[in-house]
Amino acid sequence: MRLRMKLGPYKLRWKAKELSLFLIVLVCATILIWTWNKSPVLTSLLPSKNQLLQLSPEEAAKHKHSPKGEKTGVVKSGSISTQTEETKNVILGEKTSEQEEKRVANQACNYAKGKWVIDDKRPLYSGFGCKQWLAPMWACRLMRRQDFAFEKLRWQPNGCEMEEFEGSKFLKRMQDKTLAFVGDSLGRQQFQSLMCMITAGKDSSNVLDVGKEYGLVIPPGGKRPNGWAYRFPSTNTTVLYYWSSSLCDLEPLNVKDPHIEYAMHLDRPPAFLRQFLHKIDVLVLNTGHHWNRGKLRANRWVMYVGGVPNTNRKIADMGSAKNFTIHSTVKWLDSQLPKHPHLKTFYRSISPRHFVNGDWNSGGSCDNTTPMSIGKEVLQEESSDHSAASATRGTGVKLLDITALSQVRDEGHISRFRITASPGVQDCLHWCLPGVPDTWNEILFAQI
Repeated sequence: MRLRMKLGPYKLRWKAKELSLFLIVLVCATILIWTWNKSPVLTSLLPSKNQLLQLSPEEAAKHKHSPKGEKTGVVKSGSISTQTEETKNVILGEKTSEQEEKRVANQACNYAKGKWVIDDKRPLYSGFGCKQWLAPMWACRLMRRQDFAFEKLRWQPNGCEMEEFEGSKFLKRMQDKTLAFVGDSLGRQQFQSLMCMITAGKDSSNVLDVGKEYGLVIPPGGKRPNGWAYRFPSTNTTVLYYWSSSLCDLEPLNVKDPHIEYAMHLDRPPAFLRQFLHKIDVLVLNTGHHWNRGKLRANRWVMYVGGVPNTNRKIADMGSAKNFTIHSTVKWLDSQLPKHPHLKTFYRSISPRHFVNGDWNSGGSCDNTTPMSIGKEVLQEESSDHSAASATRGTGVKLLDITALSQVRDEGHISRFRITASPGVQDCLHWCLPGVPDTWNEILFAQI
C-alpha cells in the first residue's frame, strides 16, 4: 500500500508530460496543415500522386536490371525541371484563361453606355507628331487652337473595363490579318487615328505601302488614290482605307467619258468589297454625310436600283435612299459571312455634327472649347443612329455605336481653327486628332 502511494505522484507527473507532449504535437500539426492549405503555390509544386513514384519505361528497365549496389534515382534533375515548367505552364494557363474570360465578358459589354473621364495619360500620341500618317488639316496642334483639354478625356463604359490600347498588342492580335475601313472622310479620320495609335505617333520607316495590292493607286488625271494600304512586316498586319462615301457601287455611264454621269447603284455594294472581301479579316463600314442633293449634283451621281434609274418615290428622298443603301449593303455582307468564317464585320454608326445657327456653308459654328460642357454621360440603351441599328439587327454584322458618346463632345471639332479656313466657315463635322476617333478605335480594338 505504501509503495503504491509512493509511486502515484511520479506516475501522474509522467502522464501529464505525455499529455503535454501530445498537445504540443497536435498544435504544431494543426498549424502546419493550416499553413499548407493557405499556400496553394507550395501544393502546386508537388508532383501528383501518380507522378511521385512513377518511372519512365526506360528508367524502370534500368532500375530492374541494375546491380544491387548501384543507386538509381527515382527523380532526376531533369524531371524536377519538367515539373517546374509544368507548374509555370499551369500558372500561365490560368492567367491566359482569366484574360480570355475577361475578353469574352467584354464582348457582351455595351460600350456605347458610359461616361467621359479625365485621364492625364492621354493622348495616346502627340498631335505635333505622327506626320507620317496624320493629315495637317486634322492636326489641331498645328493650327491656331490654344486649348487642348479635349485631348485628356477617356471613355469609361458602364459595368465593364475597356482594354487599354497598345500598338504591340494590336499587331499581335492582328498577326497575318488585314483590317479595312471603307467609308467617307470620317472613316479616313478613323484610319489615320489608328495608324497613329499603332505607331504611337512615331515615324516608322519599316512600314510598307501595299496599296497596289488593292488597286489603290493614283488614277490617270487624279490627285490621289481612292485609298491607302500599309503593312507592318513584323506581324504581317495590313491596315487600309478605301474611300466610298455612299457605300454603294458607282459606275460611269460612259466609260469613255467618265465626266458625264455615274450610276449610283443603291442595291449594290462597292466593287472594292466584292473584289477584295476574301483578303479582309476585320471590316469597318460607314456612310452618312454625303447623302444630300448638293453632293449628288456635284458628283453627277444618278440613283439606280435593279440596274436601271430609280423610279420608286419611296426611295427618292435622301434619308430613304441612304437607309435603303445601308440595309442593302449590310444584308449583302451578312450573306457573305458563311463563305468567309474568318471575317469580323462592323458597321460604325454616324458621327454627329455640331453646327449651330447654320450649316457649313451658311455661317454655322461650334465655338465651344470646354470639354463636357453639354454632358459627359450616356445612359440610353438604344443607339441614336436608328438606321444603323435597324440594318445590323439580327445579322452577323456588329454595330460599332459611337454616335451618342460623340454627341457630347462638341468641343472636339476642328471648328474655326484651321489656318486655311475661309472667313465665316467652320468645320463642325471633322474631329481634331488626337481626339474622339481614337475612342472609336479603342472600342473596335476591344471587340476584335
